[in-house]
Amino acid sequence: MNGTPLGLGSSEARERLARYGPNQIRPRRERALLVQFLLRFRNPLVLILLAASLVTALTGDATGAAIIGVIVLMSVTLDFVQEHRAGRAAERLARQVAVTATVLRDGTPREVPVTEIVPGDVVRLAAGDLVPADGIVLEARDFFVNQAQLTGEPYPVEKRPAASPPTGADDENGVFMGSSVVSGAATMRVLATGAATELGKIAASLSRQPPPSAFERGTRHFGMLIMRLTMLLVLFTLLVNLAFQRPLLESFLFAVALAVGLTPELLPMVVSVTLARGAQRMAAKKVIVKRLAAIQDMGSMDVLATDKTGTLTEARIRLERHIDASGAASQRVLELAYLNSFFESGLKSPLDEAILAHGEIDVSGWRKIDEVPFDFERRRVSVLAEKDGRRILAVKGAPEDILALCTTWETPAGTVAALDDATRARIVALFETLGDEGFRALAIAWRAVAPDHPHAVVTDETELTFAGFAAFLDPPKASAATAMAHLAASGVAVKILTGDNERVTRHVCQTLAIPVSGVLTGRDIAHMDDAALRARVDEVNLFCRVNPAQKNRILLALKARGHAVGYLGDGINDAPSLQTADIGISVDGAVDVAREAADLVLLEHDLDVLHDGILEGRRTFGNVMKYIMMATSSNFGNMFSMAAATLFLPFLPMLPMQILLNNLLYDVSEIPLPLDNVDAEDLARPRQWDMRFIRNFMVSIGPISSLFDFLTFYLLIAVFDANAVLFRSGWFVESIATQVLVIFVIRTRRNPLRSRPHPWLAITSLAVVALAIALPFSPLAPALGFTPLPGGFFAVLGALIGAYLLLVEIAKRRFYRHVGAP
Repeated sequence: MNGTPLGLGSSEARERLARYGPNQIRPRRERALLVQFLLRFRNPLVLILLAASLVTALTGDATGAAIIGVIVLMSVTLDFVQEHRAGRAAERLARQVAVTATVLRDGTPREVPVTEIVPGDVVRLAAGDLVPADGIVLEARDFFVNQAQLTGEPYPVEKRPAASPPTGADDENGVFMGSSVVSGAATMRVLATGAATELGKIAASLSRQPPPSAFERGTRHFGMLIMRLTMLLVLFTLLVNLAFQRPLLESFLFAVALAVGLTPELLPMVVSVTLARGAQRMAAKKVIVKRLAAIQDMGSMDVLATDKTGTLTEARIRLERHIDASGAASQRVLELAYLNSFFESGLKSPLDEAILAHGEIDVSGWRKIDEVPFDFERRRVSVLAEKDGRRILAVKGAPEDILALCTTWETPAGTVAALDDATRARIVALFETLGDEGFRALAIAWRAVAPDHPHAVVTDETELTFAGFAAFLDPPKASAATAMAHLAASGVAVKILTGDNERVTRHVCQTLAIPVSGVLTGRDIAHMDDAALRARVDEVNLFCRVNPAQKNRILLALKARGHAVGYLGDGINDAPSLQTADIGISVDGAVDVAREAADLVLLEHDLDVLHDGILEGRRTFGNVMKYIMMATSSNFGNMFSMAAATLFLPFLPMLPMQILLNNLLYDVSEIPLPLDNVDAEDLARPRQWDMRFIRNFMVSIGPISSLFDFLTFYLLIAVFDANAVLFRSGWFVESIATQVLVIFVIRTRRNPLRSRPHPWLAITSLAVVALAIALPFSPLAPALGFTPLPGGFFAVLGALIGAYLLLVEIAKRRFYRHVGAP
């Protein structure tokens, strides 16, 4: 189990992976394809149909039984193949941004997926990493972790090496899955993985599924609506047939087949394929989807909360000025800042990198003693260092916080003087001037301590001497202004949540011509309760000097106002907000904890890339809605007509196998729907799931289908003197033609002639209609219960289809004019 300090060999790691399984709390148990396929037959309606097919065969109708069985098999196979392909495509995309860990294998560091980590592995950890498994600390340097997920303790705790194995999360030498590294670096040996970890044991005891998303709730509610209507129609049909003393088996098969025709069994496949197709298109636009349902949530998003750095600015920060309290250039300030950043452990911020770019500073004579790591409540970092027997505490951080801790200041002459009110006011004015000029400033301070001062602690950060400011410039991103305009035009309000001060943020917005509608600072928010914050969040678009907890409050306030909120973040402090938002968005270069918490990962930190993803989400939502609108209009209308026809026809309007064949052909015609084009107006604003809209559409369009069905019934009986076989043949063709061709009307709010469908949708739809027309003339006609139709019928059929599509178009325009769109 222990391995060696150099880690495991590759062969040993493979053996242990086979023995202990993947490092997942709930490992995915991959069933064999055959098992997955057979599980599709658990659908109660499918089982009833297969049982009915068997009974039919036992009564001597082997042909009818075989046809029913073949149709059911084809339908299940179609659903399985499409969903399986969609799932595999989504998995391939997710693997592109899978979290990895640095593991010693064969004595050399290697990046491996966290799922492949095994007991005995030696793992290197740094700030921003997720702890991938439970283990013991072998080496550590200023190593602090956040293990709130296990202990509930919100503050980072330091971990150090120790000889004895850890017994719980409180042990200082134990690190556990679910923790995140806040600062420092360490090497750990893995003791437990997957379900054997402490987090795995907790998960096993809970075994709770995450709450469904709005999209999942919407599809479920739609399915339940259709199922309720289905049960009513099926019971009605069965009772009518029994009342007319029609054959029991035939009536039963008819009712079950009607249920299959009404049930939106294609909806899961259409949703899965549409979302997978959307994920592939988003990947081509440099957006990787980790949670498929997030694509639809992306289309619903009407508020985007984001930081300023890297989004509105280039994130190429330069240290432009290092000045003392009088505003003069100061080498002393640069030296103190460099000393602090050089010895600071953990993840270097862009500001640290900008300071360390000044390589002319020599710190070779200094020795680090200890540090107080940065945290987002204190907003500063302190390093205790020694040179020539003299120890000082070098501090850098947010100017407001540092100044509050200073009691003296370093004059231009190098002496230390008391920090009186006039000097403090002059320093504050200098800081504000820097902000007005677009500079982000860090305050630099220091304090002399006793030569035997052993450790740096938070209480040392008092009675500091103010040295000056390090002023940084992060130039605005040239593309940001255009991207912000695109988002605004698409109905997405952008809220900037930044730890920077108001003056710098205003300067960036002014440079990019971004209107500022209102500003709230972290200090303002700290004095507001949740109700007051909810009242202000809509009108304000700049939130400055906010900490992670305040960001979370802002997101919750926006959600409480009914907004679908996206959050774009890439740092350790962004993880809570990424989980709180409806759509968590991170970037490929983000720390592990941020990428793990995100639903979507941008391969480029660019708002235009995000805008492309939003449009793709709306396109995906639009294509799912097309299928739903089809199912609630012509398809449902045809099945309703079939149920009603049993009241006055002396025979079944269609045989059970004809209903199933009708349903299968309709399903085939809808397969290319995920590829379809979506009109620009449907991409112009956020779209949300609206059951009222779906219900109103069904009530407005569905009856038109039934009206033309009844007209077809009348013409077949009164004009063509149809017997049962001719009637079924004629209505089968009319039913397929109307419910398939109406997609060209329903798929767009425009004039159908001005909105081109995807070529495959057009080809497949027309091919299905042509096949339906040809079936009564084919050699299969007798087995299917069809007979050739007279030529006059097709003239009548053409007129009926034309009139039907025209009336649906008129009703559709009236509906959108009065009701609007979801």
